[in-house]
Amino acid sequence: MKKLLTLAILLSLGVGNVVPVIASDNTVLSAGAEQNIDKNKKKKKDKNSDKITPQKNKYEYINMAWWQQFNDDILNGYIIKAVENNKDLKMATLTIDEYYQNVIMQRAGELPQLQAGFMPGYGGIMSHEAGSFLLPIIASYELDLFGKNHNRTTAVRKLYESSILDEQAAYISIASSVGSVYINIVKLDAMIDLQEDIVNLRKEIFEIMSISNAEGIVSTSDLVKANQSYISGVTDLTDLKKERTKLLHQLAVLTGDSPNNIEEYKRIDYKELAFSGNIPEFVNSDVIMKRPDYIKAEKMLEKAGIDVKVARKEMLPSLNLGGLLLFNSTNFGSLFTTNNMLWGFGGGIIQPLFMGGKLRANLKAKKIAYERSLKNYEKTNLTSMQEVNDSLVSVNMDKEKLTKQKKIQELEQKDFELSKCKFAQGTIAKLDLNQREENLLSVNKMVYSSEFDCMIDYISFYKAIAAQNI
Repeated sequence: MKKLLTLAILLSLGVGNVVPVIASDNTVLSAGAEQNIDKNKKKKKDKNSDKITPQKNKYEYINMAWWQQFNDDILNGYIIKAVENNKDLKMATLTIDEYYQNVIMQRAGELPQLQAGFMPGYGGIMSHEAGSFLLPIIASYELDLFGKNHNRTTAVRKLYESSILDEQAAYISIASSVGSVYINIVKLDAMIDLQEDIVNLRKEIFEIMSISNAEGIVSTSDLVKANQSYISGVTDLTDLKKERTKLLHQLAVLTGDSPNNIEEYKRIDYKELAFSGNIPEFVNSDVIMKRPDYIKAEKMLEKAGIDVKVARKEMLPSLNLGGLLLFNSTNFGSLFTTNNMLWGFGGGIIQPLFMGGKLRANLKAKKIAYERSLKNYEKTNLTSMQEVNDSLVSVNMDKEKLTKQKKIQELEQKDFELSKCKFAQGTIAKLDLNQREENLLSVNKMVYSSEFDCMIDYISFYKAIAAQNI
């Protein structure tokens, strides 16, 4: 009987499947258990594992030296706060840890598996009944002759490495968002200050025209238009304040803070904010190859190639080895004696013969996935070039536009100074002087807006080159 049982166990081990049972009276019906990995042991092992760590720390990701070119410690403080507290960045870091655990789980498939169990039971044959204790110790191992399991581990590791690149891209994106939002807030500070001056001027113009209309000097139609202009200015001012409040809420969320605290959010005076860096007119194409999205697309292409190899190797035979050490006794005290011990060792080769076209379809699917990854790699290359070129065009064209607008500002300033002299000499009325001043304020708004737009362009360029030093 024991010889038959041993043969059955070896056959079951050879095909890699073991079924647990309860035995009685020194008679083994069958034995085994599914493979499991204890989570607590796995976590403990991870602390001493050879985990791949990113080559850069978080602040090197965002290149803090680049942000120093704005000469604004407040802006730098918000970026540092975002690095420490932003929820998206924390999720990106957790995703890395998750993918690393997947690497460990997949790598476990390359190693031998050892399991043990304890199964007390009670049973009988015919009129004989007795209790028994069964202690199986099972070992199994799939020989990776063709490197299939190792390829699977390598493919999962590519996903892990890609998650690190996603984290890097996330840090650059969040830093860019914080910078853009902050500069737009400072821009709105300037627009609101200038708009308040415009509103005050329009109010004064309306009051002067009201007096003139009462005296019959100004028509009612002109008075209505002046009133409409004043109301429109107040409406525009309200819209600017609303937009600034929304951006402050956005800045709070980006830095991991509550939007209820926006009253505490400081910023630099808009007249002092200036970018002292130098944006080149051209950049080397090698800068694209260092972007995290480009490197990720490359790694995903490599993974797709590995998946094709694995799909081919699925058609090859697999060799499984297994061993069993079994203690079975009706008396717990004699459970570990050699008389109650049964052991066996065996192996088996399994060759897929007919799977209904499953393996061939899987291979074709992996090849299609590889082609898709290749196209995505090519698209990422083109998109990267487009983003870098677009940012450079925006920088250069907006700088040129700003230069021309500043010339208009100089002319408008001279015209206003001349109007002040005329008003002092009594050759023009106060109403005319106010209108000239409003024109100057409108031009100033245009110039300030363009200056801040150029700074936003610089940040877009920073993001396009992935925070690299050029």
